[in-house]
Amino acid sequence: MSEPAGKRLKLTLPVCTAHRTLTGTRVKHNFPLVVEESLCGVITVLMAVAYRLQALAKLFERDDIALPRIAAFFHQEAEQEQKEAESLLEYLRERGGQYCNKDIQKPGCEAVGSVLQALELMLAQWKEVARILTELCQQSKQSGDPHTASVVKKRFVTPAIGKIEVVGCKDETGFGEYLIDQLQKELTNL
Repeated sequence: MSEPAGKRLKLTLPVCTAHRTLTGTRVKHNFPLVVEESLCGVITVLMAVAYRLQALAKLFERDDIALPRIAAFFHQEAEQEQKEAESLLEYLRERGGQYCNKDIQKPGCEAVGSVLQALELMLAQWKEVARILTELCQQSKQSGDPHTASVVKKRFVTPAIGKIEVVGCKDETGFGEYLIDQLQKELTNL
């Protein structure tokens, strides 16, 4: 049995609840308010992910743990997430949207005690970001904004899904083993 054609998907996008629109300051061409609010919320999520990855990197720089290659990996991933957030923010500005600054909460990485736990946390974050970006594409299409759907899919969803697939998450071998093997290869080549 198929779903009715007019049925709307239940979305759980992080929408900016305190979004403020400035009237008369920017030109908005076919940019629905619901998409603007969702973009604002997604940008905040991406910044929070970058902050959490940075906290994980700092965790592995501590004197009692001291895993500099793993810390460098998390720093690199944090910078990538920050660039993605800034790129999405730039897109929001180009479309005439307004970003609302919000507080980003404490990352909550204190309980992470091993590399595998940190990698599993990062994988869960990546999956959540991919899900949110996919929902943003769907919402954009439903709101009559195919341009945003296309840009988000090409510039953000495809790389996010590719990142998850490349690190071996499609099979049951495990994410942590793959990354540890890759880091071990790099260390032996030094």
